Amino acid sequence: MYGREQVVQIINSVIAKVEEHHQPPQRDVLSEQLISLKEIIEEARAQLVAARPGDIRGVHIPNATDELDAIVGATEEATGVIMDSCEHIQAQLAGVPQPVSQEIDSQIIKIFEACSFQDITGQRITKVIKALQEIDIKISALLGETTLTAEMSQPQQADIDKPETLLNGPQMSDQAITQDDIDALLASFND
Repeated sequence: MYGREQVVQIINSVIAKVEEHHQPPQRDVLSEQLISLKEIIEEARAQLVAARPGDIRGVHIPNATDELDAIVGATEEATGVIMDSCEHIQAQLAGVPQPVSQEIDSQIIKIFEACSFQDITGQRITKVIKALQEIDIKISALLGETTLTAEMSQPQQADIDKPETLLNGPQMSDQAITQDDIDALLASFND
């Protein structure tokens, strides 16, 4: 058993060691770490807003899938016209002498074979569209319904002023002005 003097000596020794290795209270350390974490979160938030991932899901992916759908439709339509024209030419070969009609028919068959590109490209573009839609789903899940969503989708003035933002290519067929609309507009000037 320890005597009173030994206990006092041990306590003084412990106190001296604690004072020698004095550390700030845990609350101060925790507070500093929380402030640091808050700064990191605010910086990440600012970078996320600047990247505007909402544009990917709200603008870029829908535009890309619409454009790709239009490409598939236009190539399908053009291929149909080519094949119909070739069939018409083949029908006209009935009165053409044999060697010439065979050569023309041979070339028409090559055209038919070459038109198979439309089916292959259509399939590939459809795969790309599905991949874009999957990306859209993933981005939507990542963004969720956060308070940042509206901020991230706001167009920046610098982007609005870029000349390339005015270049959109041909109108989508469901959004295009029809000839009847143009005729009606021109007729309204004569009234």
